[in-house]
Amino acid sequence: MAIITLNNNSLSSVTALPAGVGGKVLQVVQSITNTRITTTSTTYQDLLTANITPSSTSSKIFILTNVPCRKLDSAVGNNSVGLRILRDATVLNTFGEFIAWNDNNTIYEQETGSFDYLDLPNSTSQITYKTQFKGMRSGGEISVCHDSSGASLTLMEIAG
Repeated sequence: MAIITLNNNSLSSVTALPAGVGGKVLQVVQSITNTRITTTSTTYQDLLTANITPSSTSSKIFILTNVPCRKLDSAVGNNSVGLRILRDATVLNTFGEFIAWNDNNTIYEQETGSFDYLDLPNSTSQITYKTQFKGMRSGGEISVCHDSSGASLTLMEIAG
């Protein structure tokens, strides 16, 4: 049996991690929806919104989101779902532009867009994070939360 140690101590006697190792989760906020939205729009629209107020300017916000996506009606044209995450009005990252892409070979194409992002907001004011979606082409419908599948946005404040 191997003996595992940390700073020359057995794991059972370790009471704290060494300086600079990891951060403690200070708070968790989550937003969930099961409401199906269908659109042909190629303009981003809000799906999930969650607010968090960091306790320190050195805190990091770890963002996790899962969005069930579907491209509908392949007879109309190629399309796919685009997803992005915003901090207030600032786009942090576009996470997909070809989620559930369909080249007209099947009636439906569906996938779950899952992504995470580590944000460093440098703020102690309330911050609003949003997950947004849109159709990437002007051909056919896309939907999110089809068949009552749930979408989620989870924010975790990590001590800096």
